[in-house]
Amino acid sequence: MNGSLRLAAQALAVTTVLALLGAWPTLALGGPRALPAMIAGCAVGWLAGVLGAVPLFVLGAKSAPPAWRLYGILSSILGRLVAVAALGTAAVWSGRFATTPLLIWIAISYVANLAVDVRYIVEDLQRIGRGR
Repeated sequence: MNGSLRLAAQALAVTTVLALLGAWPTLALGGPRALPAMIAGCAVGWLAGVLGAVPLFVLGAKSAPPAWRLYGILSSILGRLVAVAALGTAAVWSGRFATTPLLIWIAISYVANLAVDVRYIVEDLQRIGRGR
């Protein structure tokens, strides 16, 4: 499996586990309106991670010079932040979701998927250091 699909699949797995573990507490604390907000928040966090990873694969191709690969990493961080801000704002302004659980789950899924991205970036930096 190539890197982009592997990264998206790992992020989706992390997001799914988070949603499964958080469904009962979210329902108990926030009521029935909180579950759709949780799902939307997890989707925003996952999608922002996937969209933010695009520069990693466009600028960070294995044939690219190391400087371009590092630029891809930095662009990925900024892209992820912009994507989560735009998608989160759109979800809040839509008025379809309970705001508090939505924002909480956006933050939780963002941080969890950030760990997946950082792991991938560290592996890529190690490959750069080895000259691959």
